[in-house]
Amino acid sequence: MVTNGTDPYLKIENLWKAFGTFLALKDISLDIQDGEFVCFLGPSGCGKTTLLRAIAGLDLQSKGAVSQGGVDVSNLPPSQRDYGIVFQSYALFPNLTIEKNIAYGLENTGHSKSEINARVSELLELVGLSEQRKKYPAQLSGGQQQRIALARAIATNPGLLLLDEPLSALDAKVRVHLRHEIKELQRKLGVTTVMVTHDQEEALAMADRIVVMNNGTIEQVGTPTEIYRDPANLFVADFIGEMNQIPAIAGKSGTLCFDAEPLKCAPHSFTEGQEVIAAIRPEDVIPHGEEGTSENEENSMTVRVEEMEFLGSFWRCRLQHPQFGGNELIADFSINAVRRLDLRAGMDTKIELPSGRLLAFDKPEV
Repeated sequence: MVTNGTDPYLKIENLWKAFGTFLALKDISLDIQDGEFVCFLGPSGCGKTTLLRAIAGLDLQSKGAVSQGGVDVSNLPPSQRDYGIVFQSYALFPNLTIEKNIAYGLENTGHSKSEINARVSELLELVGLSEQRKKYPAQLSGGQQQRIALARAIATNPGLLLLDEPLSALDAKVRVHLRHEIKELQRKLGVTTVMVTHDQEEALAMADRIVVMNNGTIEQVGTPTEIYRDPANLFVADFIGEMNQIPAIAGKSGTLCFDAEPLKCAPHSFTEGQEVIAAIRPEDVIPHGEEGTSENEENSMTVRVEEMEFLGSFWRCRLQHPQFGGNELIADFSINAVRRLDLRAGMDTKIELPSGRLLAFDKPEV
């Protein structure tokens, strides 16, 4: 990933898109660097696909500008923009062989037949499907078809690769395998890539940066680690992964008050006495068991283990404490921790809520 360039490769400035009276995109501005892999992530209807289509010229923006490689492409038709695109449906030609599908975009570029054949062979080898060149799309699996769609999209060496939920039609195991292949292919080619997805795990695993969208706006832009560990607001915190949310009262900066003693938390700027939402991820809750906690450990308390759910690599535990006002605290404990502490449903145990991982957010409007 290139991050130190003076000028972004793709620049979106104050972009709006309206469909009649409905505003699908509202004043979107975003810079994407050369060679970067960026994911647009958000719930259905948030505007992520509309933004991708605006970049491609398939749906022209109502206002704003799109620049690629320093050139204003805002009003250019798709055929005059330098990109390859892969759709969720693959969009392969069913009546053409695999090699002819890949060669399709090369046939009007002035290349000779021998050059086209060499390029097709190179791409088939790149996606590991050299033996399938004479087959038709219907003879391939979904994962193989998606790899052919990728090969066709990069056949002309585009400066930009656009991926519109390319893995959502595949089953879970194939999707996990193919996302690693796509990321490795993107690194090998160094092509600037924008991918739309609603799958949080997919975005966290593949992206250099994630653009979290909601209601036609950008909520946060950051690396996967930044998005997950330091969400900008409660929407991002709730949308990405699991997050406990418990009503609280803001104390002095660095504290939150529930029904008992205040707990230390990450620094916040809320007014003392303001109603907020306290948030902590299940994996950040630390179990201590009956041996208790040391004097140096903050925010320790005894809770009741109400329910335990085995999820393979960890146990998801539902915890109760009077301080939480009837709200459950969900904690993910490793198999080893559960075994070591002999945790069982119905027992009391001590836990710790690390202050640096206990966050405070605005209380959402009802």
